[in-house]
Amino acid sequence: MAAAAVQPGCELCAAAPSAAWAEVAADDRLRVVRVLDAPDFPAFYRVIWREHVAELSDLSSADRAHCLEVVVAVERVLREALAPTKINLASLGNMVPHLHWHVIARFDWDSHFPQPIWGARQREVMLPAAERLARPMTMLDESIRHSLAGGAAALVSIAGLRSPRP
Repeated sequence: MAAAAVQPGCELCAAAPSAAWAEVAADDRLRVVRVLDAPDFPAFYRVIWREHVAELSDLSSADRAHCLEVVVAVERVLREALAPTKINLASLGNMVPHLHWHVIARFDWDSHFPQPIWGARQREVMLPAAERLARPMTMLDESIRHSLAGGAAALVSIAGLRSPRP
């Protein structure tokens, strides 16, 4: 299936700065963002494909491999840094039919566990969830950048190392 480079009205195509997320790393095919508007789940990242495609099977074999390598790299950093109870991976796209993966560190103390983050709240968490993590979020972001930079995924830091796009 041919992909549209940008689909008008698609919030993931727009890639405009947002209070909802912070870009952590990027390359010419995808970007990794940390979700900021879900405070109950501070270790919530998205891997967003740049072209407007709806399904993983819309990608070439090489692009699919690249996308999944990045998803696994983000998961690995979260597991090593935070030792969560579980990592949730989701590629739904029902609300926004643009290929993106949710990579979410889950803990047995979080407000919704064992339910999905979109499910019913199970408990109140007394401290802000981010304060309960083993590492500050900025350190997690840096660990993700480090894991992806120069590796098979070859993503680079947002901190000025990426050349401007045409």
